[in-house]
Amino acid sequence: MSKIRNLDHLVGLGDAQSRKIVLSVTDRVLARLDGYERIKSIMRLDGDILTIGTRTWDLSTKRNVYLLGAGKACNHMAMAVDEVLGDRLTHGIAIVKVAEETDRFNRTTVHVGGHPIPNEVGYKASREILDLVDSSGPDDLFIAVISGGSSALMSCPIDGITLQDEMDATDVLLKSGAGIYEINAIRRHISQMNGGMLAKRIDAVGAELIGFGISDAIGTPPTTDIGVPYANYASTPIGPDRTTLADARAVIENYDLADRLPASIVTYLTNVGDEGETPKSFPRNTYFLLNTLPDSVRYAKEAAAELGLPAMIVSSFLEGESKDTGTFFASIAREIQTSGNPIAAPCVLVSAGETTTEILDNSLITGSGGPGHELVAAFAIAAASTPGAAMLSIDSEGTDGTTSAAGGLCDSTSYARAREAGVNLHAALRGHATHEALTALGDAVITGNTGTNLCDLNILYVPALDA
Repeated sequence: MSKIRNLDHLVGLGDAQSRKIVLSVTDRVLARLDGYERIKSIMRLDGDILTIGTRTWDLSTKRNVYLLGAGKACNHMAMAVDEVLGDRLTHGIAIVKVAEETDRFNRTTVHVGGHPIPNEVGYKASREILDLVDSSGPDDLFIAVISGGSSALMSCPIDGITLQDEMDATDVLLKSGAGIYEINAIRRHISQMNGGMLAKRIDAVGAELIGFGISDAIGTPPTTDIGVPYANYASTPIGPDRTTLADARAVIENYDLADRLPASIVTYLTNVGDEGETPKSFPRNTYFLLNTLPDSVRYAKEAAAELGLPAMIVSSFLEGESKDTGTFFASIAREIQTSGNPIAAPCVLVSAGETTTEILDNSLITGSGGPGHELVAAFAIAAASTPGAAMLSIDSEGTDGTTSAAGGLCDSTSYARAREAGVNLHAALRGHATHEALTALGDAVITGNTGTNLCDLNILYVPALDA
């Protein structure tokens, strides 16, 4: 079954052959990245013996086995653990972004938190998790499944900072132009959950922790054998944190946020001492890393090869303004088709990372959208003179920005189709209303939960010019 729910519709628009190639590559990548399948491939229970990759645990020595989860890929990850453990699972709590009708759980309670802005449901679920941890002891085992998005979904600010403060801060940070590492430097240092604070709480009661993670951090190396415990696991609620208080303070200064962030947060981060630093190591914990950001581009290159097409990985470190990135890729497509540089057409270019959209004035917003939407809308404008060029940009977990779509797919015909339909892509970009524009064109990509969360995935196909 295709991961892209509206694949047939998308193929039926514009340049069908180019779209089919881009969608086929994307579909194959998402299937390989699904967290449910990744966990099921290394985890099994035989009687009381739990095996995960190269490690085993005797559950007869454990009083309780708990499942904790948060993130945009949490649905599939938590389902896998819940299914493997069956009746041996005491209780599970998972905080997801979108609950699907196809989700199936036995002993896990699912809460729909807020993302990208935290909400009350996620906060209350986080309080439930902390209460569960505080009531546990050395004979208990926690298995945690964490993916990107956990910082918002598993929201529980420290005393003195309210949920509303964290919500307002998140909104400001996401529109500031700061990168995700910079944003997290602030969010982790005001949280009782994130930046390793949940693991610190588990460690304090003497319980054991096994963590499954999907890392969307730019710069993390590609995975090798996912059944071998990962020694350098970092960040998220269950791992050591690489950001520092100094990093958080630098973000406030570098992006001139002192007067835009809630005063409670600025005051705390300015004045707190070493006691406010996040934990930097958990030597007793066992971590398994299921996927990392470079995996998506590696799988995309392999998928293109399966279709008989040469492919180039442009970058798995992609950052910057989304609409500018779309214009850049359109210029590369034109260069490829005109001169054969840096690779001859027909070819596929793949990239991953996390581009952002700077919004300094909310009054300018006339609709909804996300980085992937804005990237392909800008690509459509600039690629109108490159026949057959097609580009897809999605948030790999299935929802881009504030929308229910994963992102968008535009080709060299999209701009002309937009003008014929009375859709002004320039105005949509100015008003950050690209979701409405792409939906009107039929160019929004719908996946639902994909089971992974590796930031943005960008697939560009450039055909050769007809002789």
